[in-house]
Amino acid sequence: MDYPSLFLLLCVSLTQFSQGTDNMNGFKNKSTSGTGLLNLGSKSPLMHTKANLSDIRSIKSSFDFRTLDPEGVLLYGDTRGGLDWFVLALRDGLPEMQIGKGDAVAIATGGPRLNDGRWHHVQLRSEGRSVVLEVGGAPVLLVGLHSQHAVEDTAGQIRLSLGGVLVQELEFFTPVQPQMDGCIRAGNWLNHNLTWEIDLREEGPPCFTEIHKGSFFPGTGLALFNTSAFLAHQANRKVVTIEMEGPFAEWSGTALTILTSQHDPVLTITAQNQTEELKVVFREQVVSVPGVHAKLAVNLSRHAVSIESDNAIIAEFQDDTHDWLDRWHEGMALAFGGVPEDIADDTTAENGSSYLHGCVGRIRIQEQEVDLDRALYKHSSVSTHSCPASINFLDP
Repeated sequence: MDYPSLFLLLCVSLTQFSQGTDNMNGFKNKSTSGTGLLNLGSKSPLMHTKANLSDIRSIKSSFDFRTLDPEGVLLYGDTRGGLDWFVLALRDGLPEMQIGKGDAVAIATGGPRLNDGRWHHVQLRSEGRSVVLEVGGAPVLLVGLHSQHAVEDTAGQIRLSLGGVLVQELEFFTPVQPQMDGCIRAGNWLNHNLTWEIDLREEGPPCFTEIHKGSFFPGTGLALFNTSAFLAHQANRKVVTIEMEGPFAEWSGTALTILTSQHDPVLTITAQNQTEELKVVFREQVVSVPGVHAKLAVNLSRHAVSIESDNAIIAEFQDDTHDWLDRWHEGMALAFGGVPEDIADDTTAENGSSYLHGCVGRIRIQEQEVDLDRALYKHSSVSTHSCPASINFLDP
């Protein structure tokens, strides 16, 4: 079996593990009013609803929104089964609206930057062939579209979803990353008493009372990449560098795992907050490193792997039998926050392996920031762009 097939099987097995017995016994939705506190952080739309257009008197919705994520989908709506559609998203932190109608697509981006970690009151309303976006009570963006071939539908249904789109093959004017690590509250949808459905398998992390930048791993899952996704960042350098920022003294569990194409662990770094040490396992060699501070860097060269902390080498491993740069090019598995389930056997358990609990300030590969939203697999409990500001982190 070739490596892409093996890697795909690994991702599928992780997805099935995260869903438990849902696939065997069927899964249930739960109903909600859509007015409470909700985290949009899920792989597919967190929740969805629909209503008869004949029952809607006002195409207007409002909600409060907070995020540190620069890109993702907030609200999607469509009619005619997705032939006519609307998307409100963020791009580089700025609001963006896209409309598709018949054979035409329109886009508008602008207004205030919303990914500052503060709550913003957002309102959307339809005015004829245009949609107006207000932030904090002030109009900030307008997009309009008229298509000669458009079909008016006044007797069908309108569908809404939060945190993703309902039509996977949707052709955006400009593609947008759908995953959004953000929270909404006080939703008022179409001035109508709508009942929303939430897929229990897709519930994301909680909304923290206060947040700061980073990625929060609550000890229940990981994010998985293929190293081939980062080839463009490597250029012609002779070293591949993976950087992670602490606070390491507050971490507990496996922070990083690199696997071969056969899923054999090459490197595992595990944090132990009780001793404030990092345990580094390279193949069969084990090293405990005390006193790691703000930054950690893993350097892969052709026949060596070294670990740096605050620009000082704290561990180094020589291996003349493998060319790790070639392996990186060919594709290895790169897991942040744990050891993938199908290789987390008794040996890794004895080495203290477990899912990471802690806030990772920043992850970079070849000086390029890694967006966990773009992982091949990410557990729904991982907050990709926000960490709780205190230990009492849940909103009441």
